[in-house]
Amino acid sequence: MSVEKKDLDWGNLDFSYRKTDYSYVSNYKDGAWDEGCLTADHTIQMSECAGILHYCQEVFEGLKAYTTADGSVVCFRPDMNAQRMADSAARLVMPQFPIERFVDAVKQVVQANLAWVPPHGSGATLYIRPLMFATGDVIGVKPATEYQFRILVTPVGPYFKGGDTAVKLCVSPYDRAAPHGTGNIKAGLNYAMSLKAVTEAHANGYAENLYLDSESRTYVEETGGANVLFVAKDGTLVVPQSHTDSILPSITRRSLVQVAQDLGIAVDERPVEWAEVKSGAFTECGLCGTAAVISPVGEIHEGEDVVVFPAGHETSGPVMAKLRSTLTGIQSGELEDTHGWVCKIC
Repeated sequence: MSVEKKDLDWGNLDFSYRKTDYSYVSNYKDGAWDEGCLTADHTIQMSECAGILHYCQEVFEGLKAYTTADGSVVCFRPDMNAQRMADSAARLVMPQFPIERFVDAVKQVVQANLAWVPPHGSGATLYIRPLMFATGDVIGVKPATEYQFRILVTPVGPYFKGGDTAVKLCVSPYDRAAPHGTGNIKAGLNYAMSLKAVTEAHANGYAENLYLDSESRTYVEETGGANVLFVAKDGTLVVPQSHTDSILPSITRRSLVQVAQDLGIAVDERPVEWAEVKSGAFTECGLCGTAAVISPVGEIHEGEDVVVFPAGHETSGPVMAKLRSTLTGIQSGELEDTHGWVCKIC
């Protein structure tokens, strides 16, 4: 299908919202979701007593649509985003949007906005943001009875402006999520907790915060917007796990673990003590997520202490670079998709 693209400087897009032609919307009332539809109205009208405004019943997702090497438009593992949103919704006592309908809605809204899908090789993508929130009136502390599911899309450039340039993190004095709380779901309330911390980090010259576990402040968890990966001196990919279910199960992270195994890279998924990181046990560090894919971390600062990752201090080290190029190659159609991860839209 030939579509005339919007007149944008695709190679220099930042990671910000640009209004596109259509969004998708469906409403939940009387115990059921309506049939849903595309809409050109990007505004939301709701009651001042809507549950989202009082008790933060809101969950969201993030995925991307890409133009592949052969000109097809695809997205990556949308069924996984659908399942994670369903899990997030269940945790906040919200109705689950059916997985099959979620995937179909993603396809509909991308198809309706093909003119906004960046061309292959531009480095940009169409970011897809599904969200669900309580619209029903609630004054007592309880779940609402009405909800809205929406999907907005917007073309974006890299999440971190420097691309493959290594970023600096700082260990946050704040906690991201309570033990056995909501850290393992994708809810806006978790990100609200990180806003003060990330604002202070940016003011001090850091790209992000590294959060330690709230229970003991002993173990590495994640940053405000991405999971963390390490590479040990023997080349093993070390993936931090949580004792207290407070790390978001990143779809990108899980995909990278499979990619590493496919490439013959040893993978060790386990709790990682901050003391081990400080000891110099790791040669590479990266942040992974839908927005960043993998962004190299060159240093982590804790007060006057600085942990340097020598193999990836300036740009991605060899293991992170190989993982990134392989995953993005699968997403772009340049490498074979042996796991059936790529979902073709058109």
